[in-house]
Amino acid sequence: MYLTIDETATYLDLTEKEVRQLIFQQRIRALYDGEHYLINQEQFTEHFKQLERYKQYVAEYLREPIP
Repeated sequence: MYLTIDETATYLDLTEKEVRQLIFQQRIRALYDGEHYLINQEQFTEHFKQLERYKQYVAEYLREPIP
């Protein structure tokens, strides 16, 4: 599913300006159709999975007793 810049900003909880900067820095892949940038939503799926794994790792680490 493709999102516009404003939809992506809402999805990522960023401003439109920040999303545009990430596109121009090539940190977010986007297609330009001549009028609008279109961003594939699937590129964020792996990022969110990695964040969840990291949160679980930190939670397990913090639950471990101090020797």
